Amino acid sequence: MTESKLHLLTDHSREEIDGWLARYPEDQKQSASLAALRIVQHQNDGHVTVDLMDAIAEYLEMEPISVYEVASFYSMIETKPCGRHHVSVCTNIACSLMGSDEIVEHCEKKLGIKTGESTPDGRILLKKEEECLAACGGGPMMQVDHVYYENLTPEKVDDILDKLD
Repeated sequence: MTESKLHLLTDHSREEIDGWLARYPEDQKQSASLAALRIVQHQNDGHVTVDLMDAIAEYLEMEPISVYEVASFYSMIETKPCGRHHVSVCTNIACSLMGSDEIVEHCEKKLGIKTGESTPDGRILLKKEEECLAACGGGPMMQVDHVYYENLTPEKVDDILDKLD
C-alpha cells in the first residue's frame, strides 16, 4: 500500500476542488482533474510536482497516470519550477495583425527574458507564444494567471506587469 499524499493539498485547495466536484455527477470525479491541477499549481507557486499530482489522483479517486496525462497535455499546466505568475500573449493571426508581436517584444524587453523563460526572481513566467486565447476581437491580448487583458498597449502591459507581486 502506498503512503497517502492527501496532506499535500491545502484546505483552501480542497475547498476549491470540492467546488468543481459539485459540478459533476458523483461517478465523474475525473472531470475535475484539470481544474484541480490548476488550483494546486497556484498553491505551489506556479507548478505541480509528481507528489502533488499523486495527491490529486488520490483525492479524485483516479489512477495517477490519468492525472499525469492531463498535466502533460495542457499548456497551462507547468510541471517544472517556473515563475509564480504565468503571462501568455496571443500570437494568432488576428492578434498579430493588431500588434501582438510588438507586445511580445515589449514584454521580453521589460522583463529581461525570452518567451518560455522565467524572471530570475521567480515572479513571472513568460509562456511560449500562444496560438489562440479566444479573444480575437480584443487583440492584442494576453492572459495573466487565467485573467484576460485586451486591447493592449505597451503602457497597459507595464501597468499589468508592475502590479504582479
